[in-house]
Amino acid sequence: MTSEKAQDRGQQKRQMKSAARLYAVQALFQMEASGQTVEAVTREFETHRFGATYEEGEFAEGDVDHFRAVVGAAVNWQAKIDQMTDRALVAAWPIDRIDPVLRALFRAAGAELVDLPTPPKVAITEYVDVAKAFFPDGKEAKFVNAVLDHMAREAKPQAF
Repeated sequence: MTSEKAQDRGQQKRQMKSAARLYAVQALFQMEASGQTVEAVTREFETHRFGATYEEGEFAEGDVDHFRAVVGAAVNWQAKIDQMTDRALVAAWPIDRIDPVLRALFRAAGAELVDLPTPPKVAITEYVDVAKAFFPDGKEAKFVNAVLDHMAREAKPQAF
């Protein structure tokens, strides 16, 4: 295999993981908004979202294993992640008072920081990009960066 093909494959894997992170935030948001189970939401996303084509455009192909790992860890570790998020937020803004999309994003990112081998700086960069996708005109990306930096230093201090 040429090094160019290896680079293309590596780039494709990174893009699929990025798509999985975006889907994980959407799935966690949907679970909270609708009260659906993790099984129902993951099944729906894997069946109807990954690589699907709709009028508004084509959905990216996501890394199903990474999607499942992030959503599963976010659900399993939600109490710990929410406590870390609360500590990273200004005391006047507990997690239940922030935008539900941001809450889902912090839970997905927290799952990677608490339970997955993702390097913290990679997780922060990826989820700041997710924030930019959801809030292209806002200050949310800077807010997300600051909160995730705080959470990462608590979850994996050895990485800093």
